Formats: sequence, C-alpha cells, structure tokens
Amino acid sequence: MKQNRITQIDLNDVPSVYHNLKYNDGEIFFADNITSIPGLMKQFQVNFIVYVMVLEGHLTLDLNSVNYRLRRNCSLLIERKMVIDNVKTSENFRCRICAISTDVGFSFINKNLMQSVMHLLANPVIEMEKDDIELMVKYYDLLVFKMDHPEMNFGRETMRDIIRCFAYDLLSNINKHLKPEDDDSPRQGDRIFRQFMLLLADNTNINRSVKSYADELCVSPKYLTSVCRKHSDYTASELIAASVMSRIKQLLLYSDLSIKEIAGEMGFQNLSFFGKYVRKHLGLSPNHYRKANNYGK
Repeated sequence: MKQNRITQIDLNDVPSVYHNLKYNDGEIFFADNITSIPGLMKQFQVNFIVYVMVLEGHLTLDLNSVNYRLRRNCSLLIERKMVIDNVKTSENFRCRICAISTDVGFSFINKNLMQSVMHLLANPVIEMEKDDIELMVKYYDLLVFKMDHPEMNFGRETMRDIIRCFAYDLLSNINKHLKPEDDDSPRQGDRIFRQFMLLLADNTNINRSVKSYADELCVSPKYLTSVCRKHSDYTASELIAASVMSRIKQLLLYSDLSIKEIAGEMGFQNLSFFGKYVRKHLGLSPNHYRKANNYGK
C-alpha cells in the first residue's frame, strides 16, 4: 500500500486490509461489512469504484469534504480518487458492498445508461425503492451462493454475466428516479464531458485518437483533456485507453475470435502494433493474457 499524506488504497490492497471478502478476482470484489476494516475512521483515498447499499441503520461519511448521510434503502457511489473521511455507522448498520476497477467499469456502460452514470457522479447518494434495493441484494446473494457452491459455478464468465446484469439493473433503476430538471442546461464543460463519455460508450467506436474525438466535439484536444481532468481526474487519452482495453479484454476472454481477428475488430492496422498496445496496458501479450486467465477452460 502506498503511503503519502493521504493513505491510498488500490484494489489489490483490499485483501490485506479486509479479510472477509465474499468474492474477489482482482478486478471485482463483494463484501458485506465495513465496520471491521482496520483504520476505517482514518482519512484515505480509493483508486477504484465502490458501490454501497444500506440495508439497516445509517452511515455518515465525508466524500471530498462533503458530508453525506445514508439511511436504509439508500445507495452510495464512491468514485475513483475520492477522499473518504469521518466514517461513522449506527450499531445496527448492515450493508452490501461491490467494488470494481475503473477499466472494468467501462464494460458495464452503454449510451442509454450514461445519464445515470453522470447523475451518480454529481449526486452519489440515491434513495431507492424497497423493491429496487431487494433486487440488488438478490444479485449479490446469487453471486455469493455461486462462490459457496463451486460445483455450480461454470466459469468466470458466468460470474461476469451476473455482475453485468447487476450493473445494468442498478443503473436502470437510477434512471427511473431521475427528474427532467436533472439534465437542464448543462454548462459547456459538463456537456462536452457527457458527449465524450457517450462516444466512448458507443460499441461501434474504435477510435484511439484524442484529436479525432476533439474534432467530433468541435473543441481542441487540449480543452477536451482539461475537461476530462476536471470531471474525472483522468486525461482524455487515459479514458480512451481504459474504454478500448475494456473491450479488448472482453474479446480476449469471452469471444472465439483469434488474436488477429480481434486486432482487426478493434481497428489496429497490424498484429504487431496490437500486441504492443496490449502489452503496454496489460503487461502481457494477448496470447499470454488469455492463458493467464484460463481462456477456453
């Protein structure tokens, strides 16, 4: 775990600070108790996305110095790089927690759900209806059940399919709670960032150039990058790479396409450049990444 003025927690740090995980595959984890995490009351920053559902009691905390209070049937999105402080829970507090790496998060987003995502980033606490929260808990319980019964677990991709349904239903539920005024008259920077994220969420878009996105949005690459930094703490190039790699990982792990076919599908001019791009972002060649993740087994 890296130490500086504010404690930084990466996804791969989680097993060392919390030993009661229900599911953990290095990119996604599920848990159901935060009160037993050592040092929870200290200020820290997470480098992944966290989603918390409150089932009983209440939770108060500061996110980037803004205080939030969650009661029963409330949910909370904690975005990457948010600083968490002053965490307090009631004695009867119960919750469910899902955390995912940022690049995996891209794979759960499409154009129709982007409004929900943007709303959550601006308003991280959502008060959900009882049936909505019950549906989310059923997904969670199903995932835990499958992990407790490995003879009924038919591979990592089945877990991902359930998690994907979990994410879609969550964002769809949030969508129905949005009011028309939530989207009224966005400022230029907000509008540009939203349009950029919609372009990234379009599965037909395989562009990797910041300039091409900036041209489509009628802004300069420098301005697009500054907007992205302001709204997400990422550069435009980093967001593009995260989106591209999310789709490449899906194709490598869950499709029958050859490496050459995937390279062509993603718009790479040759296999060599594709291999270098994958190694740069994953630390492994496409073939080695497939083997490391038990592709085809």
